[in-house]
Amino acid sequence: MALHPPLHPGVAEVTARIVERSKDTRADYIRRMDGARDSGVGRAKLSCANWAHAFAGQTIADKLTAMGGKTPNVGIVTAYNDMLSAHQPFERFPAVIREAARELGATAQVAGGTPAMCDGVTQGRPGMELSLFSRDVIAMSVGVALTHDAFDAAMCLGVCDKIVPGLFMGSLAFGHLPVVFAPAGPMPSGIPNAEKARVRAEYAQGKIDRQTLLESEIGSYHSPGTCTFYGTANSNQMMMELGGLHMPSTAFVHPETGLRDALTAAAAKRAVELAVSGEGRMADVIDEKSIVNMIVALLATGGSTNHAIHLVAMARAAGVLIDWTDMDQLSSVTPLLARVYPNGSADVNAFQAAGGVAFVARELAQAGHIHSDVTTIMGPGIHHYFQEPAMIDGELVWKDGVRESLDLDILRPASDPFDKEGGLRLVQGNLGRAVIKISAVKPQHRIIEAPARVFGAQEDVLAAFKAGELDEGCVIVLRFQGPKANGMPELHSLSPLMSVLQDRGLPIALVTDGRMSGASGKTPAAIHVTPEALEGGPLAYVEDGDLVRLDAEAGVLSVNADLTTRERARPHSVQSWGYGRELFGAFRAVVSSAEKGASVCFVAAPSEKQPEIRDVADPNVQNRAVDA
Repeated sequence: MALHPPLHPGVAEVTARIVERSKDTRADYIRRMDGARDSGVGRAKLSCANWAHAFAGQTIADKLTAMGGKTPNVGIVTAYNDMLSAHQPFERFPAVIREAARELGATAQVAGGTPAMCDGVTQGRPGMELSLFSRDVIAMSVGVALTHDAFDAAMCLGVCDKIVPGLFMGSLAFGHLPVVFAPAGPMPSGIPNAEKARVRAEYAQGKIDRQTLLESEIGSYHSPGTCTFYGTANSNQMMMELGGLHMPSTAFVHPETGLRDALTAAAAKRAVELAVSGEGRMADVIDEKSIVNMIVALLATGGSTNHAIHLVAMARAAGVLIDWTDMDQLSSVTPLLARVYPNGSADVNAFQAAGGVAFVARELAQAGHIHSDVTTIMGPGIHHYFQEPAMIDGELVWKDGVRESLDLDILRPASDPFDKEGGLRLVQGNLGRAVIKISAVKPQHRIIEAPARVFGAQEDVLAAFKAGELDEGCVIVLRFQGPKANGMPELHSLSPLMSVLQDRGLPIALVTDGRMSGASGKTPAAIHVTPEALEGGPLAYVEDGDLVRLDAEAGVLSVNADLTTRERARPHSVQSWGYGRELFGAFRAVVSSAEKGASVCFVAAPSEKQPEIRDVADPNVQNRAVDA
């Protein structure tokens, strides 16, 4: 194999378009990062009083090292709390990192902490309305932590949904430094995912009681570590690997193992080495090519729909401008290599055992679906991520990952994928632009045309289901769920009832300006509809009974009605207070659209062209063509 295999022409085309679109914003970002680098290391600029404050609470040995002013100081930003099972192991990580840094004559400090809420706890609750906004709060928290300017490198400790994107965005503001991400790993497997889904569906129909449901959920989420389905948290880890910010194959090693601690120590040492060499700054690791690699890795593994929003904001933090058209076109040429729940029955532990990230990286690179000539924290080239770690005689060693899948029901080569395209599609028409995850949706369910049932709150949908009002099948139009309306909550609590209706043979789909979950599953859902209803988007004009067409194959989202003759609907009630929601009024006022990343950190400049919303009635509109 050549070191840099020929790139797939579809990937090359999208990359070139992103580079051209981003030339001004990327150049401005690099100019700022170059200026920060050229101004010298932070510790050299701090006064004696500043430096004394920075180390007042450290050990005598670390103070003596720091006083020399010649060795790197690593700033740790941690999202530790012990309510998130995935983040509970981070309690011990700073001690591991500090000791590893000392072995190289350097120092490490916890520069700051970030909030880290659990979407699993807030699903269907008011707190979910703060979830997406927490990403930008985390980014700002990283800025507060690292603005002390006392660090030569940084390490970020985070795993879950909004947390890694927030850490990523905040760290890029300090892209003149090398930044290494260190995860905690997944919990061991619990009850089978199919069984968990069955119990949830039975509870939704009132066939079992709450105690039975609770016992099932506890059997699923039972120990420290990440939830084992392939939702947003584990999609984050896949992307950090293919983005070159992890030590190779770090994502899916269990927390309570010697290998996990060895990898954390190795990550700390790598941060010190990069600080000494002056190489591997985050601004050079994350560029247009690495962003494309992250998108392709997400698509090839059927990852979370949340990243249709997060990746836009994450890329923008590096001066890179992407949109849903880019993602859709990349999806059309990206082979689907993995079947992991909810796109299959296996969990991430089985995925890792079958070959894991190293296998996916090798397959995508050799087939020309990702850029091989990228910079990573391990050095030039994506080939570093074809390796896996192991402990031999108490020492961390690296070996080549498997070249053939060990379970073809979970992981397949690019030459024989589960599908010739990835798991995400753009749908658009006179209802706006939206995305749909189809990797878990069977072909017979990908085209739905049915009367609309219009709702303004997910509680109303649940009530209608319980009352039997959805038993004829319909397209559920759930509006006023966008970022400006209420923070764009996930609507995962609707998944069980939609699954029940689909299993009854009814036509069912969801169209919403809100989000689903990283666990979006077998029922079709056009989500993140832009423009959102609160801003006068087309969803604000849909009425009960309108014939809605969701055609994921052709990329169509339309309604058979003249919306221009109608009055715009207004939300009956949008709570703006309680459960902390009143603290985020300014966020709701200025947040960008979903396709612009739903961010308060990066508001689109006037020069950034907005994607055109195409009406499917326009004869010039071509249906989505898939060219593998």
